[in-house]
Amino acid sequence: VQLQASGGGLVQAGGSLRLSCAASGLTFRRYDMGWFRQAPGNEREFVAAIRWVGGSTYYADSVKGRFAISREDAKNTVYLQMNGLNAEDTAVYYCAAGSGYRDYAAPYEYDYWGQGTQVTVSS
Repeated sequence: VQLQASGGGLVQAGGSLRLSCAASGLTFRRYDMGWFRQAPGNEREFVAAIRWVGGSTYYADSVKGRFAISREDAKNTVYLQMNGLNAEDTAVYYCAAGSGYRDYAAPYEYDYWGQGTQVTVSS
C-alpha cells in the first residue's frame, strides 16, 4: 500500500493550496480517509476526514470553514482544499487510510500513512 501526498509549498497568509493524496495497493473506495498535520515540536493533530460510506466529512475546529476534504474514488485520490491559510497552518500534512474508524480524529485508527507534504505559510 502506498499513499503519495503532494501539493504542499510556500504560500502567503490568506492564500490557498490544494493537497492531493494518491493511493495504490488498496481498495480505495472501501477506505475512510483522513488528513493530519504535525508542526515542529507538536504532536500529530487531526485536520479532516471523509468516510467511504456516504461521504460524511469531519473537520477540526481550527480549520472548519476554511478547509474542505473531498475524494475521487475513480482516481483513488483524496484532496484537501485549504483556503484562508495562516501561519498556524504551517506543518507537514499527512494523508491516512482507515478501514472503518470509530474515532476519525485518532491517528491509531488509521492503517496506512503517506510520507507527508510540507505546507509553509508566511505572514
